[in-house]
Amino acid sequence: MNKKVFFAVMVGLLCSRGVFAEDTLPSYTTDEVVVSATKTLNSISDAGGSSVTVITAEDIANSGKETVAEVIKGVPGIDIASNGGIGSTTSIFMRGADSKNVLLLIDGVPTNDPSEMSRAASIANLTVDNIERIEVVRGPLSSLYGASASAGVINIITKRGGVESSVYGGVEGGSFGTNKFYGGATGMKGLFDYAVNVSRYRTDGFSTVDERNRCINPGNAEYEDDSYENTTWSGNFGLKLSSVASLRTVLRYTDAALDYDAFNADSSVNSSDTKSFNGRVALTLDTKPLFSTFSYDFNSIDRDYTEGTTVNRYHGYLYDLGWQGDIAATANNTVTVGLNYQNESLDNNAWGTAMDKSVDTKSAFLQEQWHIGEFDLVGAVRFEDHETFGNKTTWRVAPSYVLGDTKLKFSYGTGYTAPSLYQLYSPASDWGPSGNDQLKPETSRGWDAGFEQKVVDNLKFGATYFRTDYDDRIDFVSGSGYVQVPGKTKTSGVESFVEWNPLEQLFLAGNYTYTYTRNPLGEELARRPKNKAGLTASWKATDKVKLNTSMQWVGSRIDSGAKDENCVTTKKLESYFLANLSASFQVHENVELYGRVDNLFDEYYEEVWSYATPGRSAYAGMKLTF
Repeated sequence: MNKKVFFAVMVGLLCSRGVFAEDTLPSYTTDEVVVSATKTLNSISDAGGSSVTVITAEDIANSGKETVAEVIKGVPGIDIASNGGIGSTTSIFMRGADSKNVLLLIDGVPTNDPSEMSRAASIANLTVDNIERIEVVRGPLSSLYGASASAGVINIITKRGGVESSVYGGVEGGSFGTNKFYGGATGMKGLFDYAVNVSRYRTDGFSTVDERNRCINPGNAEYEDDSYENTTWSGNFGLKLSSVASLRTVLRYTDAALDYDAFNADSSVNSSDTKSFNGRVALTLDTKPLFSTFSYDFNSIDRDYTEGTTVNRYHGYLYDLGWQGDIAATANNTVTVGLNYQNESLDNNAWGTAMDKSVDTKSAFLQEQWHIGEFDLVGAVRFEDHETFGNKTTWRVAPSYVLGDTKLKFSYGTGYTAPSLYQLYSPASDWGPSGNDQLKPETSRGWDAGFEQKVVDNLKFGATYFRTDYDDRIDFVSGSGYVQVPGKTKTSGVESFVEWNPLEQLFLAGNYTYTYTRNPLGEELARRPKNKAGLTASWKATDKVKLNTSMQWVGSRIDSGAKDENCVTTKKLESYFLANLSASFQVHENVELYGRVDNLFDEYYEEVWSYATPGRSAYAGMKLTF
């Protein structure tokens, strides 16, 4: 779609009375409270030079999306690539880095999968149920979170109960034979607060392998649909023990099943079942000036893959014991100290081989936050003792300064990513070569610098330049297995945004991200678009009607097997343009109707070569609240 059509459609949608939304962007014009940037409660404006995006519960509701992966696609600096429809293997690329460099948290609990090949974030089955907000912090954060956060952190914050109690339930349905039932309750009883939710999602889906790709399906055969189902239960519980002590427990359990195809071929005998259970128990003591948190985190993931009569099993488990102390040293200085002991393990039985490995990591970190007038400074250093690789030290500094209506920000940090247990120890099998116990951690240095400019109270724009260099990057090479790539792998680019509230009821936003990646041989990294742009609009038409729209254009990307329409190998996925719409109508104070249309123009595209994506689809639902 050319630029004239792009902007003409955008103007038309904004002027129409249709339904609107896709991957909604949060508002930079507000000053959200965040915890992920510093591990302490802060407003974004007080988080120093950190690059932070907050997606609120309202943003999620406006989008109408079912999964976290769908919601964060529109965030600057983030790219998502899925091997098929909902529930399929999904990769997160932040600022051009590998998926293994991004740490996914749920209420602070690390949820990257220890049994996964590169210990990447397990996000494919993560639904948006019971989520209060999603915090995305871009840039090296190993100094706070350790080895898996060298590119950044995504933290899912779940809802808590409040003084006002409510019970809710809903039903949804739509394209591809999709249906969903959900319900929950929030509230407070004396010293106890709670928020619980349960949901059941099912879809007949569409073929995972792309039947519309004529290089795979030259005879235009009709492939079978690959179904998906997901049952998720989550809870957030708090108990006030005394005037200074509180206990909080968060839990999330998911059971998801997916039918999938073989590579480049339709199949009716492949299926997977994934069960994940994670949570935290935390005791807090508010003994001013020290605020202490004692925590126990756990994350368990079981994945079974059935291919005909063969069943391959993967089990990963992580637990973390920690203490964090926040000290209000002075009115403008907060000191944070943390101690952690973490154990991760895997127990895999796949492709005729078995593997049972574990590793311990002990760590300590120190962080200083200074707020002096219009100047903020955040600095942190972390020491880790890895059972296999010994001592590692990382650090970060992130200052910011407000000059009138202009905010200047900067951050610089070091990071490292240890090889996964699978990369180190996996035995040779029919699937591929064995692991490489000679691997060592990859290290990185990254920085960014940017500004945010308020033109008037309701108009703001900004841009940030970023660059990170990864030394000795760990990669998979066909025929050789996991190798250390000597030299520097470089990622750099620009993230920019503009936001405008021309009317109290109308919010407009746009963003553009340029990402440049090169390995030591000068080759571009796969599936990272150089250019990505988005436009969104939210309109509260009446007190009862909300309308939203967004569009996203994603530029061409490198992918090793990609071919053009004549089936000539190009190693390039073509650019694509998506427009999605959504709306909600508050029929009664207890009844809400909502709906959405995805991929309005039925754009054909692939995020990963040979894997299908959904065409035009529509969904509608009703929610009851009491």
